[in-house]
Amino acid sequence: MAVIEVRGLTKEFRTYKKAPGFWGAVRGLAKRTYETTAAARNVSFTVEEGEFVGFLGPNGAGKTTTLKMLSGLLYPTRGEATVLGYTPWQRKDGFRQQFALLLGQKNQLWWDLPARESLELNAKIYGLDPARSRKTVDELTSLLGVGEKLNVMVRELSLGERMKFELIASLLHEPKVLFLDEPTIGLDVVSQKTVRDFLKHHNATRKTTILLTSHYMADIQELCERVIIIDKGTVFFDGKLATVLDRFADFKLLTIRFTGECTCTGEELASYGEITERTPVSMTFKVKRDRVIHVCKTLLDRLPVQDIDIQEVPIEDIIRRLFSEARP
Repeated sequence: MAVIEVRGLTKEFRTYKKAPGFWGAVRGLAKRTYETTAAARNVSFTVEEGEFVGFLGPNGAGKTTTLKMLSGLLYPTRGEATVLGYTPWQRKDGFRQQFALLLGQKNQLWWDLPARESLELNAKIYGLDPARSRKTVDELTSLLGVGEKLNVMVRELSLGERMKFELIASLLHEPKVLFLDEPTIGLDVVSQKTVRDFLKHHNATRKTTILLTSHYMADIQELCERVIIIDKGTVFFDGKLATVLDRFADFKLLTIRFTGECTCTGEELASYGEITERTPVSMTFKVKRDRVIHVCKTLLDRLPVQDIDIQEVPIEDIIRRLFSEARP
């Protein structure tokens, strides 16, 4: 069953283009020039119940604009969308009670209240049963490891602690759909891992449908089997993350450590693959996938090899390459 259906969704912004200088400002009082920018252009996709989908793209690609339209914060210029059977921008109560939007750079907690009271206030806004909301808070704070911070003022929480409470506030009413826009931005590696583990557990146990944007590729790699990639407002890939890796990573990184100093010439070594790093006792090559086994055998036969390490190309490099190829 499709929980999110998007068909031809487009959002255009009309902005005033000011001529430079003082006289440009004066002329603008009489006649203004406008330009239209499409933040999202003919976006179409569907998301099934319980899916955890990565929504990727460079800055300015239209990711946040699309999430804001799906959550009803923005009206589209053209196109249609349904979330849980509702048209988001109609903002019906039945819809607002079943989804949550977490923006990594926006606060929904009350800055001057302790975290507990801020969550209680959110529970009252949603009309939740007090006993049930307390049980939910206890469960979520335990999973995220912030139970001892409930009585601390929100302004005094660290960035990681505050983001965890923001996530708890988003899940307090047990939404069926969760939109996450950069939920781990600015967090240290330990907090990022905690949030990722929590989201993975929550998706597996509650079957919540989650659409995630993140510039941390570790988030996408650990959480999402499927990715939707958008650039300049247009979707140009929708499929499994593994397909992206196979399509845009046609080589592996092969690191060789020698028993002593390698005296081979650069020309000889270059025949095995592209050299990306070299020291007196080690070397790293970029080797085509279909040549890895052959190159390993050849190196073991011809050189004093102590150790071989074969690794996949970092996903950050793959996505960077994908974006650069997508842009004209």
